[in-house]
Amino acid sequence: MKNFLLTFLSLCLIFLTAAAVIGGLGVHHYLNDGALPEEKLVLIERGQGVSAIAQTLKKEGVITQPFLFKIVARFRDSLKAGEYKFPANISMADAIEMMELGEVFDRKITIPEGYTSYQIVKLLNGRTDLQGEIKAIPAEGSLLPDTYHFVATENRQDILNRMQLAMKKALDDAWQKRASGLPLKTKEEALILASIVEKETGIAKERARVAGVFINRLNKGMMLQTDPTVIYAITKGKIQNEGKGPLGRRLLRKDLKINSPFNTYKNVGLTPTPIANPGRAAIEATLNPEKHDYIFFVADGTGGHMFGKTLAEHNRNVAKWRKVRAER
Repeated sequence: MKNFLLTFLSLCLIFLTAAAVIGGLGVHHYLNDGALPEEKLVLIERGQGVSAIAQTLKKEGVITQPFLFKIVARFRDSLKAGEYKFPANISMADAIEMMELGEVFDRKITIPEGYTSYQIVKLLNGRTDLQGEIKAIPAEGSLLPDTYHFVATENRQDILNRMQLAMKKALDDAWQKRASGLPLKTKEEALILASIVEKETGIAKERARVAGVFINRLNKGMMLQTDPTVIYAITKGKIQNEGKGPLGRRLLRKDLKINSPFNTYKNVGLTPTPIANPGRAAIEATLNPEKHDYIFFVADGTGGHMFGKTLAEHNRNVAKWRKVRAER
């Protein structure tokens, strides 16, 4: 009996010693620097379980002990999918914490307000961290300018689809909150006018006032007479981007005589389609315009505009603008 107890105690001691050694090694591998030689982007796909994540990290060199990773990860919060930029020599503990917190690498693309659909497609096709080529230009005004986040494996068309859904929602929401008595019968008409407002001013505080001018002109049956519509008539949205404006030159007086349904110097009412993709602010300003008596506006030389209620007042403002332009 005595020999049995000695043998049992010896085995227990050996087991405890081995467990301590294994545990110590486990703690060492968990807390100490890892073997990743340099910073690396690793994509954790949606739907991957702990075992699949462990294998991905082992394959990419982030960890060397996938079994230990699986044991620890099962006792932690859920690991979030996404693309992670793991720094060189990251420990297993820090890698797990990054994925618990969802500290994903932020890939994003920002679409400026007022970009045409042609410009947006060109911007998307120019990104090397997206897949698939967009060949067809979406309908003008169907894409919402905003910042969109994505992962490296995402398809360009998927982002385009998100832009279209975002525009539909933004327009639906703004239409529900529109002011009463507007001369805009449909959401499409609101989108058309919003695109014109967007192209006429980039100053936030002016949008509602500019929208109010166009609403007043529509109510009076006047032509909108806005230069951006003529530019669109010439370019069809395929504008130049060489620092000389969308035409690559100044808009000329003869351009205002071009025969096109988009030329608001020759046609009463709205253009057939939007002339760009307006942002949320321009859509909301168009559907809740400032109420005033202005029916004219012209550039003031500082990026803003001077507004007039009569032709005489407008002519004075135009003279001021011409003087500013001549001095330049």
